[in-house]
Amino acid sequence: MPLPHEFLELSAVIGSNPLLVQGPGGNTSVKQSGIMWIKASGTWLSEAMTTDIFVPVDPAKAIAEIDGAGDGTCRSAVIHSGISLRPSIETSFHAIFPQKYVFHYHSVSSICHSISIEGRLELVDKLDGLNWSRVSYCKPGIQLADAIRKSFDPGLPDIVILENHGVIVAGETIDEITGFCSEIEARLELPVRDLKKSTRASIRIEGWDAVNEYSALAADCATRARATAGSYYPDHVVFLGPALPIMEMPRSSEGFGAESPVVISDSGIYVRRSATTAQSSMLRCLYDVLTRIPEEWNLVPLAHSSEAELLNWNAEKYRQNLKLSNKDNAAFLGD
Repeated sequence: MPLPHEFLELSAVIGSNPLLVQGPGGNTSVKQSGIMWIKASGTWLSEAMTTDIFVPVDPAKAIAEIDGAGDGTCRSAVIHSGISLRPSIETSFHAIFPQKYVFHYHSVSSICHSISIEGRLELVDKLDGLNWSRVSYCKPGIQLADAIRKSFDPGLPDIVILENHGVIVAGETIDEITGFCSEIEARLELPVRDLKKSTRASIRIEGWDAVNEYSALAADCATRARATAGSYYPDHVVFLGPALPIMEMPRSSEGFGAESPVVISDSGIYVRRSATTAQSSMLRCLYDVLTRIPEEWNLVPLAHSSEAELLNWNAEKYRQNLKLSNKDNAAFLGD
């Protein structure tokens, strides 16, 4: 049975909007005839209309993984043998929603609110009247699915805000999903702050490029402090590493051995020339998030232990080694 055209279309639309999905992040699913079709690990939602990126799984088996069945990757829930792609690491939480459609994406506006103390408080008023809940940060995958399932008591939400992560919407029709997504973005929208921007970087470092459009991350003192104080959501850790390192710019490239694909310096933001498309997408995400959060809000970065969990996770190492479409010749990670 072919997947609904409107499902594929909305997946591609959301996946093509950098304020909703960055790189291969986010995942969507549809349940039909007892099968749940879920985005494959590491694929791009933006390609939903042009590439086979969905994997068929048994939703009951995916739910059973929360209680210890399988190895936690939901590979045992895949229905057709011979499929090389793995289902998303978020497959189990898609399965626990009884609704036909489930969309999970990394909305910049929801991230802004969910990584700050004041933002979390404002969610109560801004989302008033919607059937929503909030779940504290958990490692993506089985741990997060279990926390979401426990949050269903006493009722089943249409919208779940994941602290330091993103948003989930569930509905019986694509019109419902579209309405929820639009309503969330309208209610949580934050304007881009007027920030100091540095002049074009004058120092040239072999193997690195200055990215002047994001220079406010370095030039604005408060924003720079936030960018270097820690990481705030899983994809930042997976793609860019914990926080952005500060590097003193040398007179030459000799000795400039930063391990991160992105660094902050006195003269601006520098990106390693070999950085992947996904890594560049996550730099833009950081810029979009930190330039929107009000200066008076207090941010809550991920704990160092949470960062270590993500960096040492076999599921993420799989995505790190996954070669995908011609969009990027380098390996990258994703949900």
